[in-house]
Amino acid sequence: MLKKRLIFTLLFEQGQYQLSRNFRLQEVGDLDWLRENYDFDAIAYYIDELVVLNVSRDGLEVERFATALAELSERYFLPIAAGGGIRSMEDAYLLLRSNADKLVVNTALFKDNSLVRELVSTFVVASLDFQTIGGASKVFTSCGLEDTGFSLFDAVNLVQELGVGELYLTSMERDGTGFGYELDIFDQVIDICSLPIIISGGVGKSEHFVEGMNLSGVSGVSTANIYNFMVDGLKQARSHVVTSGIPMARWKTDLKE
Repeated sequence: MLKKRLIFTLLFEQGQYQLSRNFRLQEVGDLDWLRENYDFDAIAYYIDELVVLNVSRDGLEVERFATALAELSERYFLPIAAGGGIRSMEDAYLLLRSNADKLVVNTALFKDNSLVRELVSTFVVASLDFQTIGGASKVFTSCGLEDTGFSLFDAVNLVQELGVGELYLTSMERDGTGFGYELDIFDQVIDICSLPIIISGGVGKSEHFVEGMNLSGVSGVSTANIYNFMVDGLKQARSHVVTSGIPMARWKTDLKE
């Protein structure tokens, strides 16, 4: 049986890491600040993968993001998926050289299909951000500001046609609220999607991870909630998931105080 993954997402904007609620950003601090105030070095022991997204709304500075990504990855031996602002193969290779293991694409899915098809050879994760308006789930890009004109389900079919390797779904309405995943919508996506799926948006307690992982098509559950799940929070969450019977990788750690 394939192991489920516990994923942590970091949001990066112009040198600072951010907290998000309904896609409204709040500055938290730089990497040194995270290490000093939240013992960020410890979380790598309790997660299976790190997603780092460049969410700048004032021009996506790929070079600056790549530098931050390289600095971040120097100290952590775990898979990293990175994205935001990938507009060319040169951008993609820059992030891969900065220690990204996978690339996350969002806007290019709808504006540059040829680039996505070219990127697929590097193992691409398709990122879809959605919210329900008038009873229909719609997909947005540009950090949630631009309506693609695609329904969530049409967008899922598009990314499958493009040949991407994995799907990362985020509920804009649940983002940062702590109310739990939009399980009903994710379950509907699973019915039409053959890709491994990472779900995001709404985690506020450990049980929400279990609820997400119990969906048959979900391969990973993610949180970007820095305040709830740093250090011991992630450790306790992982322990809760394992004791709930979810198949996950297990290892022993010996963290010194």
